Amino acid sequence: MLSFNPSEVRIPNSHFIGGIAVDGGTGIDVKRPSDNQSYASVPNATPDLVDQAVENAYRAFKESGWADLSPRDRAKAMKRWANLIENDVNTLAQLESVGSTRPISAAVNWDVPFCAEGIRFYAEYADKCGGEVIPTQSDHLGMTITEPLGVVGAIAPWNFPLVMASWKVAPAIAAGNAVVLKPSEMTPFSVVRLAELAVEAGIPSGIFNVIQGDGLVGDTLARHPMISKVTFTGSTHTGALVMTACAQSGTKPVTLELGGKSPQLVFDDIKDIDKVARRIAGAITTNSGQVCVAGSRLLVQSGVAEQLIERISSVFEEQIAQSTWQDQATLSPIISAKEVDRIDSVVRKTVEEGANLYTGGCPLETADSSAFYKPTILTDVDMSMGVVRNEIFGPVLCVETFETDDDALSLASHPSYGLSAGVHTADLNRAMRMVKSLDAGTVWVNRYGRSWDFAIPTGGFKSSGIGKDLGRQAYEANRRVKSVLIDFSE
Repeated sequence: MLSFNPSEVRIPNSHFIGGIAVDGGTGIDVKRPSDNQSYASVPNATPDLVDQAVENAYRAFKESGWADLSPRDRAKAMKRWANLIENDVNTLAQLESVGSTRPISAAVNWDVPFCAEGIRFYAEYADKCGGEVIPTQSDHLGMTITEPLGVVGAIAPWNFPLVMASWKVAPAIAAGNAVVLKPSEMTPFSVVRLAELAVEAGIPSGIFNVIQGDGLVGDTLARHPMISKVTFTGSTHTGALVMTACAQSGTKPVTLELGGKSPQLVFDDIKDIDKVARRIAGAITTNSGQVCVAGSRLLVQSGVAEQLIERISSVFEEQIAQSTWQDQATLSPIISAKEVDRIDSVVRKTVEEGANLYTGGCPLETADSSAFYKPTILTDVDMSMGVVRNEIFGPVLCVETFETDDDALSLASHPSYGLSAGVHTADLNRAMRMVKSLDAGTVWVNRYGRSWDFAIPTGGFKSSGIGKDLGRQAYEANRRVKSVLIDFSE
């Protein structure tokens, strides 16, 4: 049994600076999404405390020897860290689950192991990427060498606290940098335990600091003169503010993984409609659609539309809405009661605009609260409606039908987003045409969603982001390139 009592979980409600817990700042009330109950408070850092965290990280970068350590030795420490994370799965999973939208079964079986494996993956990258020798005249030597940036500021979202933190922290630390991480004030605690385990693994104190607080703390972090780069995952609007802060205080490079409104194109040549229906349903019900790559726009060829929508609706009915600390839960709560109201308002407005509510369309009452939203299907929609244009961040699937491949591509095109897309077809030629034509940073064919392929980068086009998380690209983005030309003719 994975179920647990949420009141028995020890909450590390502090900053983590220089290898120790640090108090300071006015408390922010933190609620459990599953029942909307306050269960802890987290300190909202002052500018002086942000400065302390960054300066401590900078001293660690300069004085601890981490940046100068042989890459294999950095890798060894990070592998120890990954092993400690796996061994601490019960503690980490309960911390992750109690205050976030992640059911305990998902946290145990996916979030914590995925976090550990991502750290292990980047540990192996520590000695795999470097400079190169450049052709030049025979009595010269041209080359590039790479160096760590210094202190990387990381701002992580609330929807997958541990996983998103690992995406940012692991490549930066493997590349020899120090990191100051600001988690979301709504899900602030599991990453403190992650940082404690880093020190236990032998990563020097100060190389991984955690500073708690709201958006103003994130802005202060991004603007700090000792921060050499900022990596952020969140909304497109906030990403633009982060980019502005970095431009006004540096300038500093940024990696931004932002919003999406991702289409899933289903053609009438699919072989197993039940399998596709489960795939489509999973792409919008995982974490209750609170995923930047959620497959929220279903574009289906008219010949199979009615049957597919019916099957998806049936899969929706199988979802079990329970508190995240109950091991039978499969449908995540919405992060807050305010967000439940916002999602419901969007759905009701869309129906008023002429859309057809096929299923769902209301909050879902449970024994604890109404912090859940019933998986919803809206048909008869188009791009003029906000529900199709805008990221909803809830379990709301918009359905449009098409006749030809060109129609599908036209519907798939979004005026601002280009994060991801899915293609479901038995025709390889068609699949490749779609892959080439879709304006998205990631295209999945006959599957949907990320896997354990850490070597494949992720990141969007247009307003969906700049740069890449995961892959070699994420590691290289945490190193700077120095060009060297040596004249040995004398």
